[in-house]
Amino acid sequence: MTSSRTAIITGAARGIGAAIADRLARDGFAVVINFAKDKASADALTSRITAAGGNAIAVQGDVADSAAMTALFDKAESSFGGIDVLVNNAGILQLAPIADTTDAMFDRHIAVNLKGSFNGMREAAKRLRKGGRIINLSTSVVGTRLETYGAYTATKAAVEVMTFILAREMRGKDITVNAVAPGPVATELFLNGKSPELIDRLSKTNPMERLGQPNDIANVVSFLAGPDGGWVNGQTLRANGGMV
Repeated sequence: MTSSRTAIITGAARGIGAAIADRLARDGFAVVINFAKDKASADALTSRITAAGGNAIAVQGDVADSAAMTALFDKAESSFGGIDVLVNNAGILQLAPIADTTDAMFDRHIAVNLKGSFNGMREAAKRLRKGGRIINLSTSVVGTRLETYGAYTATKAAVEVMTFILAREMRGKDITVNAVAPGPVATELFLNGKSPELIDRLSKTNPMERLGQPNDIANVVSFLAGPDGGWVNGQTLRANGGMV
């Protein structure tokens, strides 16, 4: 099976990743839906995309494992003939003041959010076709610097710096590298553990006075991955309704 354009989306079984996979499939990409544990959700998304006439496969793999990331790219190439877009979406979020952040919490954030994104960028830098796009997911908390987000935000700030550096390292290859930094988005990752009062307060921190929706972020990724986004490079787009 071949396709003119192929996109890998990590952590795409649910939430923002699933919305990105669905949108890129509608844009005409064959999509590779990476997941770590939730096979049922990944398979359901794959079925929905194929039922609508798109091309999609689900591939399990922990982004923190460099061998698994290599295997993910191998599977994408063997299934669709090549790779044009990588969306580094997989991530975890555990909130705690820095003083209460355990070694295990810190190490897991580094492994998934930072090392996982690095693994993807490194592989994509060597294997994306001419005209390719690398799109990393950051967070607008890099700008708001909210309490209890220390470990999480540190990993995303590092991803933003690597985004800019990799964009420069891709000189002459016609491959852009950008980051998208959502504000609060109504996903399980964001909503878990928060009181209704806190969710309501955070939803009003932007002038639009609502939480972002997964499709809001997918639309930005679609722009960067598509023909109209080719002149944006080495940037972080803060998709947060004007919060920061």
